[in-house]
Amino acid sequence: MPAYLNTYYIYYIFIVLFSVLITLLSIPSILHVARTRHLYDDVGHFRKQHDHGIPRLGGVAIFASFTITLLLFSMVDKSLPISYLLTSSIVLFAMGLKDDLSGVNSSTKFLIQFFVAAILVLLGDIRFTSMYGIFGVYEISYVVSAIISILFIMLIVNAFNLIDGIDGLAGTTCVVVNGTFTLLFMYMKHYELAAISLAIVGAVIGFLRYNLTPAKIFMGDTGSLLIGLISAIMAVKFIEVNKFTGHSSPAIFSAPALAFAILIGPIFDTLRVFILRISKGISPFTADRNHIHHRVLRLGFTHMQTTLILVGLNIITIVMVLLFSQIGNFGLMALIFLNSLVFNWGITICLRTKEREGFAFRNLFA
Repeated sequence: MPAYLNTYYIYYIFIVLFSVLITLLSIPSILHVARTRHLYDDVGHFRKQHDHGIPRLGGVAIFASFTITLLLFSMVDKSLPISYLLTSSIVLFAMGLKDDLSGVNSSTKFLIQFFVAAILVLLGDIRFTSMYGIFGVYEISYVVSAIISILFIMLIVNAFNLIDGIDGLAGTTCVVVNGTFTLLFMYMKHYELAAISLAIVGAVIGFLRYNLTPAKIFMGDTGSLLIGLISAIMAVKFIEVNKFTGHSSPAIFSAPALAFAILIGPIFDTLRVFILRISKGISPFTADRNHIHHRVLRLGFTHMQTTLILVGLNIITIVMVLLFSQIGNFGLMALIFLNSLVFNWGITICLRTKEREGFAFRNLFA
């Protein structure tokens, strides 16, 4: 093994250990402050899955760990300007903290999310520069590129916020998503991008020590918005560094489809609930208990079992895309979406069977 690879492995080990350690050391202090100041989750809200107050400030530890680790261990690289990444993270963190402590209305949330995404896309130039052959389209203008990139970042940020509904799900999904990006970036020799993904993985692993059932703390918006932001940035960069050019072929084929597979859990759940709400004539941002994790819980599974089922499906989807990358982006994306629809249909059939106390052929359709 070349000496420089050994150096990078040691470097990555330090990143993980340091980020995990900061989170582990921070959360007990946050719990103490939350108990002293009575900063608990609203247990009376109909969406809550717990019958006792639990602090929602775990994201403070995740943010502190990620930021400090990034400042200490990041490599200077022009392909991903750290200054814009940290600026956008700080702005989003400030909004998330206010929301966790006193609430923020939805219009303000989306305005700030748009501002954060615009910083990354317009100033940091973190954007899609092509359609990568999806629907037969390759070249797009700067304006179209900026619009698609901003909307994508906002989608992923909100998607992670929406799946943060049960113990461990958002955090474990973040570990799978960014852990996969870490391995892929290492394989492609983009070591600086791997370091950023790994920093958020370590921060969240430390948090999961206190978030897995029975949860002692939630990540809140401070955490879910941040992990959504980093996941979105890593997805954009992963797709971009694997773009076909006139001079070279990508290290990994069908990168857009693979990124879609990596993020399919949050994306599918968000699109599903938005479409259902709109079809019922209500706002897509109206809170309810119709997320996939709520539906799996209604089948009788625990929080931990539900998390493992959903994360397991995510991993299976990633492996499927890696095995069938030759199909191409459009075919793989269709297969991924079909796989998610079948899984959701299976949950629906099981719920109908449980409610009707027995299986019947009509349970397949109504």
